[in-house]
Amino acid sequence: MRWLAALCLLAAGLTAAAAEEFRTPSITAVRVEWRAVVDQLRTEIGTRPAIASRFTFAGQRRVPAWDPRSTPALVQLNAINASTFAGIGRSPVPVLLPFDTAGYLEDQADGTPLPLSRYQADFRPADLFHAGPAGYDAVFSLHPGAGGSRTFAKPVEVQITGSILVYDLADPLGGKGEPVKALAAQFPDMRRFIREGYVRYAFTRFGVPYVVSIQCLDSTPRPRRLACREAYPIAERFLKALRIAGGQPSQPRHDIPPEIAERPTAVSPDFTYYPGGDIIARSSVRRRGGRADFAAYSQIRFPLEKAPAAIRSQSFGRKNSEAGRSVYPWRDNFCEARSFQVGQCAAGFGHQGQDIRPAPCPPNSNSESSCHPRKQAVVAVRDGILIRAPKQEAATLQINTSNEHIRFRYMHMNPSAMDADGILNGRRVAEGEKIGMVSNYLDFPNGTSYHLHFDVQVFTRDGWIWVNPYTTLIASYERLIRGRGREIGTDPPAVAAVVQALPEDVLRHNAREGREN
Repeated sequence: MRWLAALCLLAAGLTAAAAEEFRTPSITAVRVEWRAVVDQLRTEIGTRPAIASRFTFAGQRRVPAWDPRSTPALVQLNAINASTFAGIGRSPVPVLLPFDTAGYLEDQADGTPLPLSRYQADFRPADLFHAGPAGYDAVFSLHPGAGGSRTFAKPVEVQITGSILVYDLADPLGGKGEPVKALAAQFPDMRRFIREGYVRYAFTRFGVPYVVSIQCLDSTPRPRRLACREAYPIAERFLKALRIAGGQPSQPRHDIPPEIAERPTAVSPDFTYYPGGDIIARSSVRRRGGRADFAAYSQIRFPLEKAPAAIRSQSFGRKNSEAGRSVYPWRDNFCEARSFQVGQCAAGFGHQGQDIRPAPCPPNSNSESSCHPRKQAVVAVRDGILIRAPKQEAATLQINTSNEHIRFRYMHMNPSAMDADGILNGRRVAEGEKIGMVSNYLDFPNGTSYHLHFDVQVFTRDGWIWVNPYTTLIASYERLIRGRGREIGTDPPAVAAVVQALPEDVLRHNAREGREN
């Protein structure tokens, strides 16, 4: 009986493993305190009496709170600032920007408007502003040497995000940070911390989470790299200048619970993959291993134009001849050893994403063959907005919808080609649209093998956090090839193998019991 119980438990365990389903993420929708927003706007506008008369703060009653007529001052503010920040009224959260609307209007009325940077604490006109059903994102930059800062090699970029949607991650590093004394009066709950290559300032205002971040190096200053401690005064300059620039109440949102992700029912005869978190042995920092993550964070189109394609390490296991001959099975490489901070990996460092390689060319083919990796198109995984400054190697695709606030980053494509094709800040692209070609750039040509690095970030109360895209990519590839893959290690024949290994007396006993029944 003990053998039978063990067999049943083992069979059940294998069945459970084989039936492991991918799930969509859990997302919390926050509630905005719009009455406090209007009160704050009245205070800000009230400092310029000549301008205050242009705003109506007595809202009409007997209309839903999300109806524009309930907050006429915000409708007026959106109309004024839409020429500078297109679509600002689409944001369902208050838009905080380093923009002095009252001062700008007053100078306009006097006929003496100054350059836009003078109303933005010396920050240049926004490199990117994008508002949508999930919130808003903006990127501003400070000229080298502007505002008395050190003359850096290039402008310092500052990002801000406010979101009505917050992804619920199992995050061992979440919620940490130190207070900022210089900003305590303006932002009592502010946390400053360095995470995943950015110094971040997280705070809650009007019930909404906001995060301001600057990419930096957590070390001593270098001629061409910004040290995080050098970024502190720039971030604080930005934060002190924040004012309400727009936004409009929307219908109340509900939390989004996880569900089983959509996948094909037909089984692919070829596609196989190792489980998430099962990375190559000894390929992680301090041999801490990978991290299983069964979340399909978004239903996307696969980022390469066509199949077949391989997901496997570009840094470990190259001596494995099987990997060179076939694209399958796939293998997770999210937590492989790198110097990048990745809070979702056990060691705190990792790869940040997955390496995707087109299928190898047949033997004896040349570099001009259509199957060569550099001939393979990279496409947008969803309809979205691009985030990319000129000359940058990475292009980020941002999705902002009523149920998603998520980013997808592509790396190692040719920067000059992307510049020429207009793959730049604010460009809208459609799902499946070509945005580049597989290449081998890593700050310089031939810096890596021919492959695409693809990663995913979701918005949390700590800002944009890298999560493992492996499961998301498996599900998207299955839709591309219209067949469900098979996870290595979950084959039903494993149960038969265990049965054959049972002692003969147990097998005879089971056979006798069967005849008697």
